[in-house]
Amino acid sequence: MAEEPRTFQAAMEELEVILHKLDSEEVNIDSLTIDLQRASELIEWCRSRLETTRVDVERIVAGLDEN
Repeated sequence: MAEEPRTFQAAMEELEVILHKLDSEEVNIDSLTIDLQRASELIEWCRSRLETTRVDVERIVAGLDEN
């Protein structure tokens, strides 16, 4: 994977940039594969981050229920 994003927001912003490039009328064929690969990496990173956050929230809420 290329450099990991620092935050979820940064990953989403980078995905927006890639999406904008792909939506443009002048898609750069030379960088299309690279852009799609990066988008795939960012989506996987975001999914992982969301899952980690979900588990953390469930653990915290379960801890509140115990008190």
